[in-house]
Amino acid sequence: MYSRVYVEITNICNMNCSFCHGHSRPAKRMSKDEFCAILQKLQGQTEYLYYHLMGEPLTHPELPDFLQLATEKGYRSVITTNGTLLNKVGQQIITAKPHKVNISLHSFEQNDGVDFDAYLSQVADFADAASKAGIIICLRLWNKGGDEGKNLKVLDFLRTHIDGDWSLNTRGMRIREKLHLEWGDRFSWPDKSAPIQSDKVFCYGLKDHFGILCDGTVVPCCLDSEGVINLGNVFEQDIEQILGSPRAKAMAEGFRCRKATEDLCRRCGYATRFN
Repeated sequence: MYSRVYVEITNICNMNCSFCHGHSRPAKRMSKDEFCAILQKLQGQTEYLYYHLMGEPLTHPELPDFLQLATEKGYRSVITTNGTLLNKVGQQIITAKPHKVNISLHSFEQNDGVDFDAYLSQVADFADAASKAGIIICLRLWNKGGDEGKNLKVLDFLRTHIDGDWSLNTRGMRIREKLHLEWGDRFSWPDKSAPIQSDKVFCYGLKDHFGILCDGTVVPCCLDSEGVINLGNVFEQDIEQILGSPRAKAMAEGFRCRKATEDLCRRCGYATRFN
């Protein structure tokens, strides 16, 4: 069993965030039939579905239906969102009751068209209501070294609008039960044109997770935004066949020995934190 599988229900996003690698693939939304096929293929592989690689899942008009379908099949859903559309679909998400919602508050950087106070207000309202409904909410500030002035404004605003004990911990703050704030460092996405970081690489890709792009392409981790390491297609092959392929097995064995068998992995800034 994998601890999670990343399922990209859409690669379309409504923002252009500075921290995001982006992609050059054709724009696509996964259909309900395609999503149901994936739910069937992943039976016995994982309990947790994470609704992102690229794209903003809240732009998908069938997201509430997807959440309900996943729940009916015994999965726990985890959404990662920039939070800008919570005023439109937030109540539908609460009704569908996913296991967890991560909100990337650092999305405000290089998105000057966003009304900052209105954005924070809808995030705070959703986080308050969703956590009270039993959904785990993680507010993320993964931008150390970014706009620290705005980060402080974010914290001041949220403290004013969300009641809690706001106690420090190793990852950020526990605001109250089911509601947390988490900070982290920026990292460099893997890219074919990026400099080689190291030949010694350890990664949890194919060990505790893998990803499925919206066209069905299976990739070893959630950072292969372009589908460079194409292990197969879930709409054409069984998961066991894809993950048991010589290429996938060589990658997994390489990581166990702290060796990258794929050039893209040598160019991943995120993987360096495991060295």
